[in-house]
Amino acid sequence: MTSTQNIIIGIDAGTSVIKAVAFDLSGRQIATASVRNRYATGEDGSATQPLAQTWADCATALRGLGEKVPDLAARTAAVSVTGQGDGTWLVGRENAPVGDAWLWLDARAASTVVSLASKPNNRARFEATGTGLNTCQQGTQLAHMDRFASDLLDRAETALHCKDWLYLNLTGIRATDPSEASFTFGNFRTRQYDDAVIDALGLEHRRKLLPDIIDGTEISHPLTSDAAKACGLLAGTPVCLGYVDMVMTALGAGVRSGGRNAACSTIGSTGVHLRAKKVDDVHLNSEGTGYVIALPIPGIVTQVQTNMGSTINIDWILDIAASLMADAGKTVSHAELIARIDGWFADSKPGSVLYHPYISEAGERGPFVNANARAGFAGLSTRHRFPDLVRGVVEGLGLATRDCYAAMGAMPEELRITGGATRSPSLRRSLSAAVNAPIRQSQREETGAAGAAMMAAVAVGVYPTMDDCIADWVSPLLGEPEVPDAAEAARFDTLFAAYTDIRQAMAPAWDKLASTATATPGA
Repeated sequence: MTSTQNIIIGIDAGTSVIKAVAFDLSGRQIATASVRNRYATGEDGSATQPLAQTWADCATALRGLGEKVPDLAARTAAVSVTGQGDGTWLVGRENAPVGDAWLWLDARAASTVVSLASKPNNRARFEATGTGLNTCQQGTQLAHMDRFASDLLDRAETALHCKDWLYLNLTGIRATDPSEASFTFGNFRTRQYDDAVIDALGLEHRRKLLPDIIDGTEISHPLTSDAAKACGLLAGTPVCLGYVDMVMTALGAGVRSGGRNAACSTIGSTGVHLRAKKVDDVHLNSEGTGYVIALPIPGIVTQVQTNMGSTINIDWILDIAASLMADAGKTVSHAELIARIDGWFADSKPGSVLYHPYISEAGERGPFVNANARAGFAGLSTRHRFPDLVRGVVEGLGLATRDCYAAMGAMPEELRITGGATRSPSLRRSLSAAVNAPIRQSQREETGAAGAAMMAAVAVGVYPTMDDCIADWVSPLLGEPEVPDAAEAARFDTLFAAYTDIRQAMAPAWDKLASTATATPGA
């Protein structure tokens, strides 16, 4: 690295958008460029994405960044890549794609998940990986392919994830990182593949598909000349393979700061809730749900629960309001209604209205898994008005957050938050009261790309350790602690007790509703 190389590029390849972000060596964001991704869905539950198109979009994003940053190629000290987790990206001879990628959204492996989960060795698999089975994962997708599309695996040489595929195109190296390797096929304590896990998935005869595991804070590979031409960068630039996007986002948003392990929630369309812990402190629940995902810090992992629907619940109730207003002849935009949420919240009274935010058609996945789970209000009376419903939905997101953290052990001592919805004071107060802990909002704009770039900063020697990097890149961007109101925290204790009672009692009713919805009319 020369004195003129003062930029690190972080690539964050999401499901719908690929972003390339330039940071200076102290973590200041300089510029960003993005390209919308495309994927296809089918009535069979498939969700697929062309590998070649994904690489082309990544290269386009990098060239777009070069148009915004003067002398980007000469100034780039390193590139690091993260991306959407889970899914299956198969490559064969001469690194050619074998079909389209199966994304984490793909539901075709559902029957295989049920079959694998019923086996007696599934608990041992969970104890090793710390991760519950679901249709998102490469392990279950490979097991399903092995049963129903074995020709795909016969033609494949390596099974990669999204970021691994981009790394292959950038460097010519087939590899994966310790986070995805261990929560899918390995052991989170060793960060290596585990024979017992692979056997529990029934994939011992497909072991050759699993690539080498490399840690991007310790190992980098040079950008190839072909990739350099495609991306507008210099051949030989060090490229680092980041960890999966969930933990890169959490790292950039403050899941660890000042050498202290904390909790971090991303409140977006879904809710992602992570706690950084020492390996020995991991609490594995009896239900066998969630993830344990390694951080790029020795001996530190994140325990993760994700609730399927978060801000989409707010979108739903606002869409109801917009529809009623349109029927009355008044058109109002979604943005206008968003701006009124805090006002409606203030006009309501803290009361006994409960809302379970299971509005997604896919049901719920954290901290319990039930595809038939559905949203609902409880405690309504004639005195309640629309502002009370809005309060119920907002507080329901806080209760769902608490439910996820409860599955991981005790409540966090401090919660760092990110996501556009956290700009709402009402939501922040509800989150803080629900977990009864101070919250701090991250001011970092592109947290996922920042987390990946931080790994490169350590790999090329800008910082000796990740904690040293965090001190500059993360800690200064954490807002001041917002302390929960004691009375509100006590009210949320009562609400949460009722919340869990109702959601546990509702499971049989959800199943009946699901059977009614799928029954043949008149049968």
